[in-house]
Amino acid sequence: MVKAPAVFVVSDSMGETAQLVARAAMSQFAKGTVELHRFGYIDSVEAAKEVITLARTRPSLIIFTIIIPHVREYLRKACIGHRIPAVDIMGPALEGLEEITGHKAIREPGLIHRLDEQYFSRVEAVEFAVQHDDGKDPEGYRRANVILLGVSRTSKTPVCMYLANKGIRAANLPLVPEVPLPPELHRIPVKKLVGLRISPPKLLSIREQRIQTMGVRGNSDYADLRRIQEELNYADTVFRDLGCEILDVTERAIEETAVTIMDRVRSWRG
Repeated sequence: MVKAPAVFVVSDSMGETAQLVARAAMSQFAKGTVELHRFGYIDSVEAAKEVITLARTRPSLIIFTIIIPHVREYLRKACIGHRIPAVDIMGPALEGLEEITGHKAIREPGLIHRLDEQYFSRVEAVEFAVQHDDGKDPEGYRRANVILLGVSRTSKTPVCMYLANKGIRAANLPLVPEVPLPPELHRIPVKKLVGLRISPPKLLSIREQRIQTMGVRGNSDYADLRRIQEELNYADTVFRDLGCEILDVTERAIEETAVTIMDRVRSWRG
C-alpha cells in the first residue's frame, strides 16, 4: 500500500520558518491531501540520511532551511539523486545577501531565535519598569536587576526605561520624608540598590520648569529650596542607612547615568 504524499520540513534549528512555508502551500490543497512531518535540529549528514530514507518510502516534498553547508549540500544532492522534489528556502537568500553585501554569512543555526529571545527580554523589562515605576508593587522588587532611589525629578523613570530597552529589569522608588520605606526594600541585596543624588540648585531649576509646564500657579513646596534641602537630606540618610551606591546626576545626561548603572549590573551578574 502506497503511503499518502507528505511534506518533510527539515531544519538544523527548530524548523518554524520552513513549516510556515509548507503550511501556506498546503492550504491551497484540500485538507488531508498531504501529510506534514517536521524534523528539527538536523545538524549532521547522518541525521539527514534518515530523513531521505523516510522520504523515499512515499511521494515526498522536502522543504528545508539548512544553514550548515555540508549538511545542506548533502540534502540538495540526495534529493536530486533520488528524484525527490525539494525547496531550499535559506540557501538562495543567503547567497543573494552574500552577493550584494560582499560578506560571507555566519551560517550558524538558531540565530533568529537568539534575536527573538533578546527582543522578548526587552519587552519583559519594559513591562517590568512600567509595573514598578514610582514605587508601585514593592513585592516585585526581588525580580529587579536594579532599583533606583531618589527624590522626585532625579530622572529615575527615564533611566529605568532606558535600562529596560537594554533588557535590564529596573524599578524605582521616590524618597519622600513623610512616606515610610517599603519593608521589601530591606530584603534586597544592597548591590541592586542605586541612590540618585542631585544638587539643590539644579533640582530647584528642574522643579520650577516642571511647575511651569504643568501650569501650576502660586507658591508650592515642590519648588521651595528649603523643602528640597529637607528631601535631599532625607535621601542621603536613606542611602547611608542602606549602604547603597550613590550616583550624582547633577551634570549627567540620562544616557550617561544609565550606562554607568548598566556597567554595574553587568559586573555583579558576572
